[in-house]
Amino acid sequence: MFKAIFTNSFGILFSRIFGFIRDLLTASALGANIYSDIFFIAFKLPNLFRRIFAEGAFTQVFIPAFVRSMHKGVFLAHIFLVFLSIILILSILVNLLPQLATKAIAVGFDKETVELAAPFVAINFWYLPLIFGVTFLSTLLQYKHHFATTAFSTALLNISLICALFLSEDKSQSEIVYYLSWGVVIGGVLQLFAHAIAIKKLGLDKLIYGGFRHLRVKSKKIKKETSRFKKQFFPAIWGNSTPQVSAFLDTFLASFLIAGSISYLYYANRIFQLPLALFAIATSIALFPKVARYIKNKDDEKALEYLTKAFWFLTFLLTASSIGGFILSSEITWLLFERGAFSSQDTLNTTLVLQMYMIGLVPLGLQKLLLLWLYSKEMQMMAAKIATITLISYIIFALSLLTPMGASGLALASTISGFVGFGLTVKAFGIKKFLSIVSNKNAIYLVVGSVIFTILLVVFKEFIQIYI
Repeated sequence: MFKAIFTNSFGILFSRIFGFIRDLLTASALGANIYSDIFFIAFKLPNLFRRIFAEGAFTQVFIPAFVRSMHKGVFLAHIFLVFLSIILILSILVNLLPQLATKAIAVGFDKETVELAAPFVAINFWYLPLIFGVTFLSTLLQYKHHFATTAFSTALLNISLICALFLSEDKSQSEIVYYLSWGVVIGGVLQLFAHAIAIKKLGLDKLIYGGFRHLRVKSKKIKKETSRFKKQFFPAIWGNSTPQVSAFLDTFLASFLIAGSISYLYYANRIFQLPLALFAIATSIALFPKVARYIKNKDDEKALEYLTKAFWFLTFLLTASSIGGFILSSEITWLLFERGAFSSQDTLNTTLVLQMYMIGLVPLGLQKLLLLWLYSKEMQMMAAKIATITLISYIIFALSLLTPMGASGLALASTISGFVGFGLTVKAFGIKKFLSIVSNKNAIYLVVGSVIFTILLVVFKEFIQIYI
């Protein structure tokens, strides 16, 4: 288990290093203004769908269904064609009506800004069908316990965007956004190509080819399997996408605030997402195939044993990250972004947002882990109910905090709703099972270690402020 987690984490770290290089170059080139807002808006919609598919619903419904399928090749071919068809139709509609799509994402933009952003929204949306192909192939690789390609391949997107920034040097800000938009599409092509190579090397191409070859003849044999998959998928989308929908609503509401607010949320969320992806998502991806198999074989005790090990591994890492990210938020933002067009005021505003996000890192990360149990047990409807309550709580707090706190209020609303979602997930998982996990000496080590770590970081912060 831990080998897979470390492979995932190292690959994600590798990708995120390039991601931060990309972000600091973007911050330097565009700063936090209307053009940076336009690019982040344009990339927001396909990225929202990517996170829902890649880090959530598709994988967590597909793997258990794929494991149970008696005709795996035909099953995967059918699911692939259905979803790709829907995504291609959606992509074509967005390209035919880009102004409408832009207005749907950023209602607060005026007519002139919508017209300016629409072409970039259309270009960026072609990333979605590409990344669905990547997600589909990565799910098959996960089934074979191969995680490295998916973990490392995100770097290809970041490298593509870095190249776009270098090629657009000395261009106008509008042209920089144009280069970045095509960089997103090229990055998607490179990711898809990398996954296709891995599929070929593991011999999975034969399974895929056979599935498409026999799809027409054997489609009736998988009717019950595909019907069951579709019934589970839509609740799973809703159940697993609350953080992504909240982030989407962040952008929607931030479009009514001062220019740069969308960018503050983006830059802060990028920092926040590092430990979340590095530890929580990496652990969940590595653990899920094993948990699903044990539960399928009715070995709940073994599944819970793996979950308990992962829980404490994750809790220690996320707690340290949360404390460090909150205390050193200003220094981290300054180090990564304050140069070029990104001012000291932008650093201050981004810091406030980052601190509000960091408060919710632990519950959000642990919720991802506990949701594995619900999805392995095929409790998608329960996860959907939790997501609905969580989202309602986010909307209430976001609307309440938007005026007094601005962009940081939106981040705090996400954090509060994250605590609500975590509490409901613990209840669905089983309070007795949860207490059996947390009732051991690790809890004492966590409290003592957190206090010592906090004191050390405060001293370290005071020390480095002398030299900054």
